[in-house]
Amino acid sequence: MTSRERVIAAINHQPVDRCPIDLGSNGQTGMNASTLYKFRKYLGLEEHPINIIEPYQMLGEIEEDLMKVVGNDVVGLWNTGNMLGYKNDNKKRWQMDDGTPVNMGSGFEIDVNEKGEKLLYPCGDRTAKYSCKMPVGGSFFDNIERTESWDFDLDEEDLTPVEDFKDDFGVASDEEARYWEEKSKQLYDETEYGIIGVLGGGGFGDVAQIPGPAIRDPKGIRKIEDWLMAHAMYPGYVDDVFGYQEEIMLKNLEIYKQAVGDRIQVIWVSGTDLGTQNSTFTSLNTFRSLYKPHFSRINEWIHKNTGWKTFYHSCGCVAELLDDIVDMGVDCLNPVQFSALENKGVTPQVIKEKYGDKLTFWGGGVDTQKTLPFGTSEEVYNEVKSRVEILNNNGGYIFSSIHNVVANVPAENLCAMYEAVLGKKLEV
Repeated sequence: MTSRERVIAAINHQPVDRCPIDLGSNGQTGMNASTLYKFRKYLGLEEHPINIIEPYQMLGEIEEDLMKVVGNDVVGLWNTGNMLGYKNDNKKRWQMDDGTPVNMGSGFEIDVNEKGEKLLYPCGDRTAKYSCKMPVGGSFFDNIERTESWDFDLDEEDLTPVEDFKDDFGVASDEEARYWEEKSKQLYDETEYGIIGVLGGGGFGDVAQIPGPAIRDPKGIRKIEDWLMAHAMYPGYVDDVFGYQEEIMLKNLEIYKQAVGDRIQVIWVSGTDLGTQNSTFTSLNTFRSLYKPHFSRINEWIHKNTGWKTFYHSCGCVAELLDDIVDMGVDCLNPVQFSALENKGVTPQVIKEKYGDKLTFWGGGVDTQKTLPFGTSEEVYNEVKSRVEILNNNGGYIFSSIHNVVANVPAENLCAMYEAVLGKKLEV
């Protein structure tokens, strides 16, 4: 099979010649630039600054030479801009605290305070307040909450949800659409990889987005604890924000379909984390009333108008949401965090038996909180091998680690991870 044939078979729950692998096709299957730089060096690949494809998490671009070594099967059709509000043009050289050389977009503007923290300007606009922060020795950015704590004594009818979030969601420009068209043709015609369109825009209530990392002057309910409180106190406010976001998403889907046609196989819709380590962020009833209707309408449009499979990311223990996730039309579920799911008895065997014909599991290959960074190579190999044997049975599985590979992961463990999937030593 070619990589594209392998991915198509897997997402259609058909047998494959080997387990498909995804490294770096989207913002949840990538590798931190620090680890990527060291991994390339360990393998003897060319040493050069890493292009940052997603600056919030400092994810590095996975290049063709590394794709070949690890057996990667999927590439992403990324947008020109990123969640910090500037374009990824790789024009600005920077160095991480551990010495990793990286290429950032020209809109990457930061200051360093007396503590050594890196403070980032949204959209590269130095007239705005800092929106993100990286601590000394850090390897990714966190949001800075820039709004005051919310006064919940206000009447809901006096709130302005659409006005508050009007800058967070916008209809794609002609320039962006032309880029999607040209890049999708290049990926489809000149490679044999499966292609996932990293459109985004359907992540209702994504806590990475609510504070507004790309917004110059965020307004409304933005602090995460206030946002979660609003689900109970001001459900109409939350629903109106989601309704406006859905309206823009549907318009962008129309544009996206015209631009990329059937050249992509999967579309990345949402990165909203619905679960914590032990439970869900909201009750099941709240999820069904505020989230599910919007997610369902997005998926309905995609399935009615295209042949794309839908990709949804949610960390955490989403065990009680699985039936609803299937019902609302999700095709591919990532990252399949078993360290959380198993708190509710959802093991790899259980989820494969109950949902293996309904969902393609995209991830779940190895625990990135404990095993991959802190385990031995043998422990990594054995965990990966066991997961693949279960989840890849009769298709319906794309291998990736559970979320991105973070900084300080030993290169030996990365080799063991991919060798367990491929069933052979890595060859450069």
